[in-house]
Amino acid sequence: MKTKTAASTKAIMTEIVLPNDTNTLGNLMGGRLLHLMDICSAISAHRCSNRTVVTASVNNVSFSSPIKLGDIITVEAKVTRTFNSSMEVFIEVFVEDHRTGEKTLSNNAYYTFVAVDQIGTPIEVPDVVPETEEEQRQFDGALRRRQLSLILAGKMQPGDASELKAIFS
Repeated sequence: MKTKTAASTKAIMTEIVLPNDTNTLGNLMGGRLLHLMDICSAISAHRCSNRTVVTASVNNVSFSSPIKLGDIITVEAKVTRTFNSSMEVFIEVFVEDHRTGEKTLSNNAYYTFVAVDQIGTPIEVPDVVPETEEEQRQFDGALRRRQLSLILAGKMQPGDASELKAIFS
């Protein structure tokens, strides 16, 4: 199976926050942001696998600060690590103030996708090879995050999570 670099899985989307996207306070609705993050991360997972992908989980979404009407948001996603048929994707949301042009990191999250064939059966995905120090850090942490997700979903016993146990040993 071929390998991919994390950079080759990158996806970027830019949107402007319009009135239909906001709540009564003029802030971007959280569900709309999650929708945009899901689309961008699905593109990243698709670029990694060259297959149809489905969202398996959304982990650790943070809503750090409100995003206002008229702000420009940029969503950046890339695959941090692959497992048999699944891919962890890290997403960052940057906000550009439409008045000042200042850009700040607003939100981030980890999504997990599974590549599937034409009938929806999970299918093997290529390995992702980290190239930078940051990509290596994300790659290394992905196994711990996966084990924690599996424990919380009841699919793994805590005693079997060797990567998590190593943190505390």
